[in-house]
Amino acid sequence: MKIALGSDHAGFELKEYLSGKISALDHEVIDLGAHSYDPHDDYPDFAERVGQAVATHEVDRGVVICGSGVGASIAANKIVGVRAGICTDTYSAHQGVEHDDMNVLVLAARITGIEVANEILVNFLRAEFSGEERHVRRLNKVLLIERNSLEGLEHIEE
Repeated sequence: MKIALGSDHAGFELKEYLSGKISALDHEVIDLGAHSYDPHDDYPDFAERVGQAVATHEVDRGVVICGSGVGASIAANKIVGVRAGICTDTYSAHQGVEHDDMNVLVLAARITGIEVANEILVNFLRAEFSGEERHVRRLNKVLLIERNSLEGLEHIEE
């Protein structure tokens, strides 16, 4: 798989570490920054880059890292087609893909230790959407919410 990877300054060190782990699992890493430590960079920039790469199918999945994971998760989920989830445990990482078709993993560098983050990442990358009827039904409801929201915005702009 092609995996987009991005982080702000808070997640920079973890991003660099996980980049090697993703490659070691025989996935292609598309590093969307930060490419150097900058204490003044902003997580929305990297969440947007990763989210756009996922939404346009340039990559199969994405990983975004910031300090708490919350901001990056909020930002990534603003992009149509992105289903980002902040995961601090391995169960949520694979269950999010299997049940919810999560396509962007968000990690919290200031909360999750490096080895736990690696295990979370591995579970995310190895998981596949189940395609079970109940999961498809729920996913379709989520996609309908997304469509309805977009239609509502179109009416506001008119």
